[in-house]
Amino acid sequence: MSIRNLDKLLAPKSVALIGATPKPGSVGAVLARNLFHAGFAGPVLPVNPKYDAIEGVFAYRDVASLPAVPDLAVVCTPPETVPGLIGELGARGCKAAVVVTAGFGELGEGRGKALERAMLEAARPHLLRIVGPNCLGVMVPGIGLNATFAHVVPPKGDLAFVTQSGAMATAVVDWAMPRKIGFSQVVSLGDMTDVDFGDMLDWLANDGRTRAILLYIEAVTHARKFMSAARAAARLKPVIVIKAGRHAEAAKAAASHTGALAGADAVYDAAFRRAGMLRVYDVDELFDAVATLAAPPVGGGDRLAILTNGGGLGVLATDALMDEAGHLATLDAATMARLDGVLPRTWSKGNPVDIIGDADGARYKAALTELLAAPDVDAILALNCPTAIASSVEAAEAVVEVAAGARRPILASWLGGTENALAARARFADARIPSFETPDKAVRGFMHLVRYRRAQENLMEVPDAAPENLAPDAASARATVAAALAAGIEWLPDPDVRAVLAGYGFTLPKGELVADAAGAAAAAARIGGRVALKIVSPQVLHKSDVGGVALDLDGPQATALAADAMAARVRAKIPAAEIRGFLVQEMVRRPGAHELILGTSEDRQFGPAILFGQGGTAVEVLADTAMALPPLNVKLARELVAATRVSRLLKGYRDRPAANVAAVELALVRLSQLVCDLDAVAELDINPLLVDANEAIVLDARIRVRKPESFVHAARLAIEPYPSDLVETVLLDGAGPAILRPIRPEDAPLIEALVDRMDDEDRRMRFFAPVKQLSRAQLARLTQIDYDREMAFVCESALLGVGLLGVVRIAADPDRVKAEYAIALRSDLKGIGLGRRLMTRILDYAKARGVGEVFGEVMRENHKMIDLCRSLGFRIAASPEAPELVHARLPLAGWAGARGALEPPANPG
Repeated sequence: MSIRNLDKLLAPKSVALIGATPKPGSVGAVLARNLFHAGFAGPVLPVNPKYDAIEGVFAYRDVASLPAVPDLAVVCTPPETVPGLIGELGARGCKAAVVVTAGFGELGEGRGKALERAMLEAARPHLLRIVGPNCLGVMVPGIGLNATFAHVVPPKGDLAFVTQSGAMATAVVDWAMPRKIGFSQVVSLGDMTDVDFGDMLDWLANDGRTRAILLYIEAVTHARKFMSAARAAARLKPVIVIKAGRHAEAAKAAASHTGALAGADAVYDAAFRRAGMLRVYDVDELFDAVATLAAPPVGGGDRLAILTNGGGLGVLATDALMDEAGHLATLDAATMARLDGVLPRTWSKGNPVDIIGDADGARYKAALTELLAAPDVDAILALNCPTAIASSVEAAEAVVEVAAGARRPILASWLGGTENALAARARFADARIPSFETPDKAVRGFMHLVRYRRAQENLMEVPDAAPENLAPDAASARATVAAALAAGIEWLPDPDVRAVLAGYGFTLPKGELVADAAGAAAAAARIGGRVALKIVSPQVLHKSDVGGVALDLDGPQATALAADAMAARVRAKIPAAEIRGFLVQEMVRRPGAHELILGTSEDRQFGPAILFGQGGTAVEVLADTAMALPPLNVKLARELVAATRVSRLLKGYRDRPAANVAAVELALVRLSQLVCDLDAVAELDINPLLVDANEAIVLDARIRVRKPESFVHAARLAIEPYPSDLVETVLLDGAGPAILRPIRPEDAPLIEALVDRMDDEDRRMRFFAPVKQLSRAQLARLTQIDYDREMAFVCESALLGVGLLGVVRIAADPDRVKAEYAIALRSDLKGIGLGRRLMTRILDYAKARGVGEVFGEVMRENHKMIDLCRSLGFRIAASPEAPELVHARLPLAGWAGARGALEPPANPG
């Protein structure tokens, strides 16, 4: 499930409290008090057979006695009673429940899980949604709903907080109260047996009362749903996340370097970054992020001006800014001249702008006004330390006055703990100006804004064109892996590893597999020049650790001697090792080349994750790696490389030329494709990948496989990869064959060209406005789709010229109840059946994905589109919201393709 019936949870008209009690200090009593006295306008129905009344309101003996069906039920009875109560509530028609009850886990793993399953099974037939168990509850201040046992109720606001921890909920609300930060919703999810983070993100993304979303996460369930919901929400509003358990020990040590480095927290970090969420690392920073993002939504860059009445404060703030990789704004000559005109001669003559310790409100106002007009300033941090000469409160009032009309972010830090400092901070809170106790916290708050903006830019960035010659030999690789699995092999032998990698376009040195020393000598002679020798044994994973690698061997005799010595060394260190032979490779010499590591391993929640970093035998010691979730394109691969320290070395330094970073990025894209294609690959480790100015070549690699069905989740990849199986060839009337395929992010220039080849009237019909061209953000949104929830098919044909002939798309709600369609065609290609072909393809796809209904809004004068919809079985009706539009809807239960008209549609009047 996803957002179905969450309206009953977060916007109920009536509430039943099961387990209400007047017993002082009990959870049932606190819940009753909060529900009755928070201002909820609907009826609150207490249920407890032991009492006649709760909080002065008649109490009902049981669920069956309730005079009306409650939208929401709050349950705080013993665990054993919960499944039965949920069944009774569902049978009455209740659609949402908050199960505050704890203790499911305390009954023991078997008994507690059995009760959870029974609770869910009781709810499922009635589509009753459950928050909890073991949760604080739900607050919706805007409607006066406090279905929690918290000690305070926050004011109404536009910040949503979703947390697994009830303690975090009460702590954040308590902290926010004196700062006058309000919330649209506070939801404690508890054990997340039903409603989880993905569901809440989907709901809050489209909630007009919520401007920013705050998450406290201990674990994610249903990774693909979470990623889809998080990516959708982060495109619309800020999503800030704090993840607990960063240093939890792995349950099982992985065998390869990649497995050892792929800790769960690194994968979570990759997931948050990919989704465009802002991650914070502790409660203090979480609160700072709340303060920053609770401020009015003003944009800006990363150039900060610092205004202070004390030079030391300015220096501290500058240090903090540099530590956070921020930028100190440069003041142009005109700004400097204007500041000279309003400030004393002794001001600092630069940024930080030190306006001296006797600065009063008027001086703060004058300096702040000039800084807001400076062309190279994106945001301003105002600092104040208390003095006996000037009033801190007066200075704060000046900042508030100027900030009221500012179009750039202004942050404040008024130091001290006296009455004046507290009064200044209260004034900033009233004006919704982010205020911090210290300069370093203020700078961190500013960088939250910067990183959020960068995350949004990354989401909207159009990637480079897809690399050519990326078509892998997936069939051969699958056959190799299948043969290994059939033979019971876990770690592929070197020849199979080389075959799989070669099939995906990786560059490998020439090499031969031989059985013994004599074979090694013969292979060395055939390869010529100096060679490298490596042991081949299923018991030896890290060859260099046991003396299983010999380099720079000169000629057959040296190679044979090295083989005999190597076999002896390996047998001495691993007596049980089965030595299957040796791999003889050409000796690759790359003076000045860099050793890198590429790999993949499986995370318990998010599935395969890709690792990149500085490689070689000291990879764990260097600890310079970053992770990303597949699938990757060149843009995402570039971001992954840039997240490491070694990326700076790859740019070249001193007499060392820049490495071929494009080859590294391409290798990452190839690895991503391999991971997406071969679901039996559990672990892959390329170390080292040797890269210089010319190429990237694989010197050593290992691959571990397992049966695909042994993976713990049905959706192996957290992000739906490109659905290449949907590519097909179709015949267009009078135009011959054409390719119909899902859209790719790299198609943005083609979509732009398609819009250019539509005439003004067709563009108006498609976009409901006289559009000339699309912005980069629009192009990114149209091409960077989530294949798990959206689909767009494009059509291209060499016979009809370069570029796209047309595009059709649907975007479904999270529950796939409905999906909205849109279509655009080149204006010179009407009458060849392209529109019908695209529409039938998208409708077939929607039905196969389980979508219940496809709908669209069509301009009333777009008669050709209306006629096409009618011929496909759409029901046409006037749009109640816009008289210039008609609403077209097609229930897909009876859809049977192009001849699947369901019934004669109504006229569009």
